[in-house]
Amino acid sequence: MRGVRPAIAALACGLAAALALGQTAGARPFTLGDALFGPQAEQDSQKPPPVARYIDEDGDVAFVFDRSNATPLLRFDDSPEIWVLTPQPGPRGDVIYKNDVGEPVLRATRLGGMTLFTDNHPGGAAAALVGEAPALRPSAIMTPNVLLQRLAQASAHASRAAQKLVVFDAPDVTPQTASLVADAATVAAEAIGAVARDPNGRRQLVKLNKVMLVPGRKAQAVLDKGVLKVVIAPPPAGAAHESVSCRPSSRRIVVALQH
Repeated sequence: MRGVRPAIAALACGLAAALALGQTAGARPFTLGDALFGPQAEQDSQKPPPVARYIDEDGDVAFVFDRSNATPLLRFDDSPEIWVLTPQPGPRGDVIYKNDVGEPVLRATRLGGMTLFTDNHPGGAAAALVGEAPALRPSAIMTPNVLLQRLAQASAHASRAAQKLVVFDAPDVTPQTASLVADAATVAAEAIGAVARDPNGRRQLVKLNKVMLVPGRKAQAVLDKGVLKVVIAPPPAGAAHESVSCRPSSRRIVVALQH
């Protein structure tokens, strides 16, 4: 124990000197973390992994947020859909990530904090970092038989939600767009299920008879004369991780069904 007090005194003197040096004009304020571990250590500890899993403050909603590529992606644990988000600058250096209808989904602070916006928390709920997660990637190109199975599954899901037959059709599929068409079908079925869960949703789905998955120049969704047309814009060659941005999100499809 005799050596403890001298060590504490030496550490205190070192901290005092370091803090004094940190007060020089134009210098960043020096912290205890800087003195103990170096100035970069505190900054590094605040940086979340490029692909990470989070959970909201209620413990009810968990999701993976992928910032490993130019296109930020998000997937909730209870849904197969991968969301494409667009970053926009916010106040105090924050970044707000919005979906394809312009609604905020996430807000990230420059210190690493995360806020999730949901129907239950339209004003935002804090999301805690759980840890690293695998990168989000769309499914690989599939065989015609598997594609037909996915279309049948989407039709069954949508028909149960609407309590009527909803046919899914994809007349112009190529081997290069098969997985994207299957993904779009799953997302469309998720959107129909979301509308059906709304108190007035069943009434809005009365006019829906068919879902057409067709290629086009711009991803969009349009309801016309009982047919929901989901337009898919194939991604550029070599941009497989961005392929989900070439089909509308379930939220955009919900908006189409409600108008």
